[in-house]
Amino acid sequence: MEYLVLAFYGYVEIEDPQREVKKHQLFLKNLDVRARIYIAFNGINGQMSLKKEDANTYMEWLKDDPRFSSIMFKIDPYGEHIYPRVAVKCREQLVALDKKPDLSHRGKHVSPEEWKKMLEERDENTLLIDVRNSYESEIGHFEGAECPDLKTFREFPRYAEELKRKKDPKKTKVMMYCTGGIRCETYSALLKEKGFKDIYQLLGGVIHYGHEMGNQHWRGKLFVFDDRLSVPISDKKHEVISHCHHCSAPCDVYYNCADMDCNALFLSCPECAERLQGCCSEKCIHAKRRRPFEKQENPKPFRKWYSYSDTKEMNDVDCCSCDQ
Repeated sequence: MEYLVLAFYGYVEIEDPQREVKKHQLFLKNLDVRARIYIAFNGINGQMSLKKEDANTYMEWLKDDPRFSSIMFKIDPYGEHIYPRVAVKCREQLVALDKKPDLSHRGKHVSPEEWKKMLEERDENTLLIDVRNSYESEIGHFEGAECPDLKTFREFPRYAEELKRKKDPKKTKVMMYCTGGIRCETYSALLKEKGFKDIYQLLGGVIHYGHEMGNQHWRGKLFVFDDRLSVPISDKKHEVISHCHHCSAPCDVYYNCADMDCNALFLSCPECAERLQGCCSEKCIHAKRRRPFEKQENPKPFRKWYSYSDTKEMNDVDCCSCDQ
């Protein structure tokens, strides 16, 4: 069965996020859906997979609410659900930062067509920034992009402060991009607080760019925070730019370490993954709490411990260690 994967967000005022969560939970109850949706006082951010008819039902239902009528849905087909369950939760912030920049001052949205032109006409005073985490940019990024060494979303303010010292905010034009666009909304506002005035952000993120322009000026694959872990941004053949954590062979497949007390996210070729039974190191092979290894072409992020054991005394272990 083929499903549609929806990715969307909207910065809007939501007076009662808890009420909105309950409304979503009630509506989704009757659909064939798996999802992760976060709702905050300042908006909604969601990724989900549904059957085509259910996807249309949900999009129409959400857009019937005037607050969400202008939301852009990025839509991709996929052969199975991308999450194990439906999770609709309240969050203090849609993007996890310790700061709350003024989101009324954000960068200018640039369409994929404009973005491509800007890439081709970029000069020495234009800085192209990949504002995702380093494990995301490692497997794919735009040609010539600066890819900061960020492990979590919360590290971006430190990078912004360092950037202000390296580049003249008054003379530097900034082009910034992320997966679906939501991080750029927050990060561009933060850069404006640091004095950068000429900021452009890719509308709809890399997902939308891939739909419209294919992989022109893009290298590698796109990391995603769901069971797929990484996807090509278009139907055209992509190059592999990253390498196996163990043997350095070209590789763009991520695993979570099978040691449940480690759970590190790492790249591995199929041979090394099988040899080390899904572990990131020789040490982790001998761990007491090790998940069973299953040879898969597209491995999924690991689930909670109870998906692998009947022993209820084990502590809860989070799935994919990525900062979501």
